[in-house]
Amino acid sequence: MPSEGIELSPPEHILSDDEVIRLATLFVKSGVTKIRLTGGEPMVRKGIVDIVGTYAHFQRVAGRDAPPRASPDRVEHCIRAGRLHGLRKHGLQSIGMTTNGIALHRKLPALVASGLTHLNIRFAPHPVASGSRRLTVPSSLDTLDPFKFEIMTRRMGHDAVLRSLQTALASRELQSVKLNVVVVKGLNDHEVPDFVEMTKESRLSVRFIEFMPFTGNKWDKAKMLPSSELLARIRERYPAVRKAPDELNDTARSYIIPGHAGSFGFISSMSDHFCGSCNRLRLTADGQIKVCLFDAKEISLRDEMRAGSSDDVLLSTIGRAVSGKKEKHAGMEDIDVVTNRPMILIGG
Repeated sequence: MPSEGIELSPPEHILSDDEVIRLATLFVKSGVTKIRLTGGEPMVRKGIVDIVGTYAHFQRVAGRDAPPRASPDRVEHCIRAGRLHGLRKHGLQSIGMTTNGIALHRKLPALVASGLTHLNIRFAPHPVASGSRRLTVPSSLDTLDPFKFEIMTRRMGHDAVLRSLQTALASRELQSVKLNVVVVKGLNDHEVPDFVEMTKESRLSVRFIEFMPFTGNKWDKAKMLPSSELLARIRERYPAVRKAPDELNDTARSYIIPGHAGSFGFISSMSDHFCGSCNRLRLTADGQIKVCLFDAKEISLRDEMRAGSSDDVLLSTIGRAVSGKKEKHAGMEDIDVVTNRPMILIGG
């Protein structure tokens, strides 16, 4: 991410809660079965819990009872009144979130009670207090060394991320907990076996992500370590490692080690792309639809909604965007890092 930070968007540019739910409803009714809330950092958005499933409404219904202690009928009432959770009746199967983990442990019980089912943890700090209205953002929990963490992310918070991770792993209601690790050659690649070891006693899925070119992240091909090389290193320490079945349209190639409770995998966007099976669509916080992470082209659904477009017009625009998706993204040396957004402004 750019070391100088990112200029914060004016509030009026950001989708309102109702706009988010309207678009989510259109996507789900059109066949989307999974929704993931990303960032920036979703935990800094006011009302994020209510977007998932109207926890505030639950509190009004259940009085002072917190969700873990509330009666089943009150829990069911909350579920029926849910926002994203309420889309299950239209075919939504999972509600996920990707978060930096800094404040997660405080809100996780409410998020789970509201319908959150899947969680990815990566590190990114909150907006820095300054007169420049800028946000400084690294991307993931890329080191287990607290000192190196502070150097890489330009802030403290290593203990908070690990505490959130443990809180998530202790939640029986979450169907999956994943930890994202961007591997940079010469910086943290020697820690890969330590991350794999974290899967021994917990149902954690660690996903090693190849270093990818984005605006401001000082990408260098020499710092990109192919996943095949990482797997060879892991096999040296864990010879029994074997391939795990991949879910349909999954972005990660997963592996398991006999005797380990969790798993690990690779997202190999640079060395072994998965464009042919990718069915991801991204909707940015300011309402732009992107059909490929590495394609700078965007279409504004926000502007169409605010101009009074009907649902049919919005669906036509979404269809036009999807039909423009290329067979595969450009090679790593040809990806547009000038006009494409930094990852923090895309979400992932």
